Amino acid sequence: MDPASLREQLASATSLQAAGRVVSVVGLSLRVTLPSARIGDLLQIERRGEPLPAEIVGFDDAGAIAMPLGDLTGVGPDDPVRSTGAPLTVPAGPGLLGRVLNGFGRPLDEQPLPTHGLRWVPSKAAPPPALRRRPVQRRLATGVRVMDALMTVGEGQRVGLFAGSGVGKSTLLGSLARGVEADVVVVALVGERGREVGEFLKDSLGEALSRSVVVVATSDAPALERLTAAQTATAIAEHFRDAGQRVMLMVDSITRFARAQREVGLAAGEPPARRGYPPSVFAALPQLLERTGQGPNGSITALYTVLVEGGDMDEPIADEVRGILDGHIVLDRELAGRGWYPAVAVNQSLSRVMPRCATSEHLAAAATLRRLLAAFESKRDLIALGAYKKGGDRDVDQALAAMPAIKELLLQPPTLQAGYDQTVAALLELSKRYG
Repeated sequence: MDPASLREQLASATSLQAAGRVVSVVGLSLRVTLPSARIGDLLQIERRGEPLPAEIVGFDDAGAIAMPLGDLTGVGPDDPVRSTGAPLTVPAGPGLLGRVLNGFGRPLDEQPLPTHGLRWVPSKAAPPPALRRRPVQRRLATGVRVMDALMTVGEGQRVGLFAGSGVGKSTLLGSLARGVEADVVVVALVGERGREVGEFLKDSLGEALSRSVVVVATSDAPALERLTAAQTATAIAEHFRDAGQRVMLMVDSITRFARAQREVGLAAGEPPARRGYPPSVFAALPQLLERTGQGPNGSITALYTVLVEGGDMDEPIADEVRGILDGHIVLDRELAGRGWYPAVAVNQSLSRVMPRCATSEHLAAAATLRRLLAAFESKRDLIALGAYKKGGDRDVDQALAAMPAIKELLLQPPTLQAGYDQTVAALLELSKRYG
């Protein structure tokens, strides 16, 4: 047989799949015996009914530990298990624009995937090498005045949005998706309430859906799907970045991603550490967050929401994420209660790359406004009681005079997108008058 014919037959031959069986089910995890099992490989469990996909997450003396990608109902002892011999791959490409996918990249909108314009890529990937990253130097207009004026975002920056529940986080994400100067928007809704998914798509995202890809894993989804949803959205964003496009990636929330990793880690036998989070959580966070940023051609500007328990900015996930990212925006419940939208606590928020992306005049004006807000907050209780007397503090007097102009600049209806140049011009004028 000639070599060409042999190569053709080998290419068309069906490869053998490693096979095994289910040994036990413990909590949310499965123990299976499977020769040649590897971490990250996908399995198919031939249970009663439809086959159940699962992923290998660890090993112990009894065999491989797998987490199901669905409900365990119907799984029994000695059910056959087959390995695909490969990790999860997800679709990526322009054919996904305007689509809603589940955590594994499969359609949720009851429409088939297009046959053209897609590539299948691994959901997990290594971050780009540090020396291949271009520096963040170009500002990215968001359409939200408080961010453009006081915490200017750079193209390729990674920012945390720290907030409790009910302070306007989803509304702000929708405003950013509609107003940001990006070619593509990728949104991951991780552990979101099922009721709020439709509301976010219709009310918050709106017309921006046509240039967006939305990945959804609701709170009732298996832990592995919630974990994979953030990785799938990042893989899709990476594909657009590598094609030279400017991508805005929004993950809501990184806290629920960490909680899903906690479930997987504990099921795999890891010991709990900081507030019940096993060590794998604090390894998974930088592995995910470092995948975004500048590439050799395009960029991923990433916004990760962080759920802070009772405003505790020092709880483990908030503290870890804040140390990895390039800036943080804090939403304040008290401001939200006063009808202040967006409820950004200016003097608790910052952008670490703003000095690279803004002019010296812009930076000086932003510092002036921060000083005025700090002076007003220092005497706000006295002012509210009518106990403050004009002339007692020069900075407070200036802040009182400037407060109507500050509110006009920083308060913004959710449906309004503001131009970057107009925002900066208004900030410079305010600083000139009251600085």
